[in-house]
Amino acid sequence: MSGSANRPVRRRTFVLGTAAAAGSAALAGPLAETASAAAFGWSDDGSHYVVDTGANLVFKVSKSNGDLTSLVYRGTECQGYGGMNSHIESGLGSSTVTITQSGSTILVSVSYGTLRHYYAARSGENNVYLWTNKADTSVSATRYILRVKAGLFRNDEPDSYTYAPTTIEASDVFAKSDGQTRSKHYSKLRVTDYDYIGWTTGSVGLWIVRSNHEKASGGPFYRSLLRHQSADGGGLYEILYYGQNQTEAQRFGLQGPYVIAFTDGGAPSSALFPGTLTTSWADPLGISGYVGASGRGRVAGVGISGRNTSYAYTVGLANSAAQYWGSARSSDGYFAIGGVLPGTYTLTVFKGEFAVYTASATVSAGTTTTLNSIAIPSSNDPSNASALWRIGDWNGSPSGFKNADLMTYAHPSDVRAASWTGNVVIGSGSETSAFPCYLWKDVNSGLIVYFRLTAAQAAAAHTLRIGVTTAYANGRPQVVVNDTWTSAIPSPPTQPGTRSLTNGSYRGNNNTFTYSVPASAWLTDTGAYNTLKIYVVSGSGSTGYLSAGTSIDAIDLLA
Repeated sequence: MSGSANRPVRRRTFVLGTAAAAGSAALAGPLAETASAAAFGWSDDGSHYVVDTGANLVFKVSKSNGDLTSLVYRGTECQGYGGMNSHIESGLGSSTVTITQSGSTILVSVSYGTLRHYYAARSGENNVYLWTNKADTSVSATRYILRVKAGLFRNDEPDSYTYAPTTIEASDVFAKSDGQTRSKHYSKLRVTDYDYIGWTTGSVGLWIVRSNHEKASGGPFYRSLLRHQSADGGGLYEILYYGQNQTEAQRFGLQGPYVIAFTDGGAPSSALFPGTLTTSWADPLGISGYVGASGRGRVAGVGISGRNTSYAYTVGLANSAAQYWGSARSSDGYFAIGGVLPGTYTLTVFKGEFAVYTASATVSAGTTTTLNSIAIPSSNDPSNASALWRIGDWNGSPSGFKNADLMTYAHPSDVRAASWTGNVVIGSGSETSAFPCYLWKDVNSGLIVYFRLTAAQAAAAHTLRIGVTTAYANGRPQVVVNDTWTSAIPSPPTQPGTRSLTNGSYRGNNNTFTYSVPASAWLTDTGAYNTLKIYVVSGSGSTGYLSAGTSIDAIDLLA
């Protein structure tokens, strides 16, 4: 823990501990002063609606623009830094803001053009429930950011740059003096990996519990920034649509609820988690675009055959209006996805993150669509093809490759990264771990794979496959065999146009490049090593780690 955690603590703030990622342990710190809970209700101070949950939480919403301007938990103000409030995107501007109370629920409604945003409080709860309805592109509402005062929570996790003074890329990737890198983008997590994000001192926890992301884009494996911490303060995010590394078009409609939750240091209640949270109390509130449980359906699959049981399988539903997903049971592939809006969806079965089956499923309100057992054709999984050799496996991610794990929470220049250069020998036993997860035109293009062939193998043509998970600046592989045969330059597949490899994400559009290598390209000496040189080609990109690049899924030479 950095020595800066020993700074003096002012009265009425939380004693600093080592703030951790969601669910991580932290040092305990007592509250300096506790306010007495008042009665549940709301008031108007002229500029704000002031809502008291009747527990330990009081918050204010601006009547002029819908910003959350105050968030007081147990007498301590938590909201804001740098003169900025918590809000949609960078704030909405002049809005129509109203408040209503219905029994044990208070709802603040914000109207800005075609956008509708809501804050709800429930009597006796230390939670704020939020919904956002973006109807079109007239409003840039891609995120909700909860800004948190400096000094309440501290951390030195990958998404913190409190202790990282040197900027190494754009204005959002930093390096510490020890060479470790930090950025708000380095969350480590895919959407399917987390239910909440935040900090704890051990005695106070502040969290955002994510929504079900039915109106977000990118599916279960999407990665984006979730949290940041700097000397100025911290931020917790619910990303509704984010420009970085997007693979799908933006969806519109009501997203939520997502929840700002305070605890006495522990994790938020699982009753708030997506897939668990029930909000029948919100049914009569008149929230624009709201569809209660009775207006939704369910999809259930009897099972999935043809799986590789070494992998987890995920089933996704997606159309232009909504997206959902669920895990397939490891024993038989049974799956169930609930809370689905009526409509016809593309159903996709993923082995790891690799799509191996697609079909159509229609969902109706109040009913369960039951699907017979799904049989994945053997040919749909590239791993089933007979190969002379294979580096990695076809799972839609660079897992197992050199530096792959580190790259979800660090920059490629990080001191902890193994060398991005170095060649690979088939039969060494370290083919995958020695092969870098990313290749760049300006860093390690021209990497060599050495391999031997028998006389019979060398007498035949073979297909070489290179699978990628994303690319930056149209980077794609061109290959040279034994310095005598050069492949054509393949056309670039559709990939996100933003940074990916340097901001913690390998998730783009999986694509397989195939190369038909003639028998004349192989060496006839069975004791000699053939060489496969893999180059990254592109007319775009900058230099170094921002030169054209690509992320590797698997490489094999078919029998």
